[in-house]
Amino acid sequence: MSAIKVRLFDAELKTPLIPASGVWGYGDEYDFVNNEFLGAFSTKGLSIKPREGNPVPRIAETECGVLNSVGLQNVGIKCFIEEKMPKIKDLGPKIIANFFGNTEEEYMDAARSLGAVKELFALEMNVSCPNIKTGGISFGQDPKMIEKLTSEVKKQSKKPLIVKLTPNVSNIPAIAKAAEEGGADAISLINTVRGMSIDIRTGKPSLATPIGGYSGKGIKPIAVRAVYETAKAVKIPIIGMGGIYTAEDVVEFMMAGASAVQIGSAVFSDPNICETIAKDLRLYCQENKIKDLSSIVGKAL
Repeated sequence: MSAIKVRLFDAELKTPLIPASGVWGYGDEYDFVNNEFLGAFSTKGLSIKPREGNPVPRIAETECGVLNSVGLQNVGIKCFIEEKMPKIKDLGPKIIANFFGNTEEEYMDAARSLGAVKELFALEMNVSCPNIKTGGISFGQDPKMIEKLTSEVKKQSKKPLIVKLTPNVSNIPAIAKAAEEGGADAISLINTVRGMSIDIRTGKPSLATPIGGYSGKGIKPIAVRAVYETAKAVKIPIIGMGGIYTAEDVVEFMMAGASAVQIGSAVFSDPNICETIAKDLRLYCQENKIKDLSSIVGKAL
């Protein structure tokens, strides 16, 4: 599979395929999957203290995707390091620890703790969370806030720092540029789009919250556009995600400017989807006489 290897942070990934945060748990739940076809995987979002998440129902299927309002439920960083890492550190794929907080201090503490774990490949900072010290505005909606947060978090660890951006802003490239200026080593985008559905039999929202994050095939054009615009604004690598189900989807994202991709909702319908995509990517390279898949990155720019 040499043709579909990619490089990220001066390291080689077997493939550009990375199961996204939230769909792969902590990595130990998918012991039946052939990890050979994964470049890396991103853990479920981690916080300093454990979180129970939102009330049920918090998952709802739609025509072209999934609505979720899990609420960032997780075991907490201490438990992850002590109980989960020993189980996953030798799985094979590189491990990216996704983390979040509600204050700068929480983000910094999380990065410091995770940054000390030598087996982790990189950290992925979810900036879609509300800053409770500034009235609840999301860190990822304010360029000045994101630049400052990224700068402070970057000081806490020597690990590569990926900043995961929300699409729920008017100018994603400006946010991405701010993260880059703050010291981010890469950008991942897009996170879920705010959405809602209603059960017409009961007249009630499908989710308890009742608004959640929408993912799946329906958001792919939004995600491709976001990657394309961001690739024109920053020089650091981009990890694209949003509605990727096939090798053709991966190629499209890479041509838009992504160096690697994350697979989200597709994993729920087929846990072995990365194996299928990797094999199809290899065929694509053979049929198009491509010796290095990375050579197509940004072709559409």
